[in-house]
Amino acid sequence: MSKALITWGGWDGHEPDKVAALFAGWLREAGMAVDLTDSLSCFDDPKTLATMDLIVPVWTMSRIGKEQALNACAAVASGTGIAGCHGGMCDAFRENVDWQFMTGAQWVAHPGNDGVEYGVRILSDDPLVAGVGDFVVKTEQYYLHVDPAVKVHAVCDFPVVAGPHAVNGPVAMPVVFTKGYGAGRVYYNALGHQKAVIDHGPAAELMRRGLLWAVRRA
Repeated sequence: MSKALITWGGWDGHEPDKVAALFAGWLREAGMAVDLTDSLSCFDDPKTLATMDLIVPVWTMSRIGKEQALNACAAVASGTGIAGCHGGMCDAFRENVDWQFMTGAQWVAHPGNDGVEYGVRILSDDPLVAGVGDFVVKTEQYYLHVDPAVKVHAVCDFPVVAGPHAVNGPVAMPVVFTKGYGAGRVYYNALGHQKAVIDHGPAAELMRRGLLWAVRRA
């Protein structure tokens, strides 16, 4: 049986406990054993981390110890998958560049804050997004600094609201992307400001597929 580690905490506004429980339910329905914790001490033991088939971080901001981050990176490089959403993965530990290098992006802004209505455009027929189709959300629109090595599966368009970024003209910003990190698979979805954004419809389907895609391959 495949094993997943879900660790949650950080800024309460992103409902990390509820998002973590949602992900745990999906993974258990898929037949996985799930360890659920609200502590970063789960990153202390590299040997235990290396036995996991999937790591799902649900931490916004916060701080991770240098060795903890390196242990997580080593596990993923050895084949453990990592998958997450919104600030829970790509605004998790702003001071740790090792984490950012592994996960593939860092949040820097959300012009208009919460409640912006925008479209998500699917770019390919990859199994991660096939059949989902374009859809509209009303939530935070993440502006990210993104690793150029990622494979982008869905984007949104900036600018939607006015701001200092608008003078640069149209930008297609990744919403769903994947990348490799050593032998591990990395999946990220920028949606997920709160549980209600990703617990139904196309956003839920994309996230569920991404979690399962990232699981270690035999």
